Amino acid sequence: MIDIPADAYILTTIKRGSVYYFKNEEFASNSPHYFVVLNKNPKNGNILILVCATSQVEKRKAIAQKMKFMEGTLVEVSPLDFTFFTKNSLFDCNNVIEISIGSIIEKLSNNELQICPQDMPDKIVNNLVRGVLVSNQVTEGNKKILIS
Repeated sequence: MIDIPADAYILTTIKRGSVYYFKNEEFASNSPHYFVVLNKNPKNGNILILVCATSQVEKRKAIAQKMKFMEGTLVEVSPLDFTFFTKNSLFDCNNVIEISIGSIIEKLSNNELQICPQDMPDKIVNNLVRGVLVSNQVTEGNKKILIS
């Protein structure tokens, strides 16, 4: 088997809808999560905009209701929609993660990241992008990365 360098692999395969599984050091949880790339053209630039899935669906919905987040900013996904999920999960499009492509490459090089062999289905990705675009919690700069 050919060993492909992490940078070459990421830079040739990354696209909107790519799914990565890793621990985010900024989260209180020490568990890895699924993250979906939302950039329209992730190869054109250094910063990736990701959304994170949580299995704490009801807890996240309660927070969103309390915070009066915009309708359409929560996207629920079942294992029937995305077979790598073992339970219903929720993406809160009010909270995006900015990460450099270099950080993703480094995580892969250090075996701290798994690349999901299946991309998130287009229908779900479109709902995620729409959720981020209608959110009043996401900066205009990050929204611009999703559409250009």
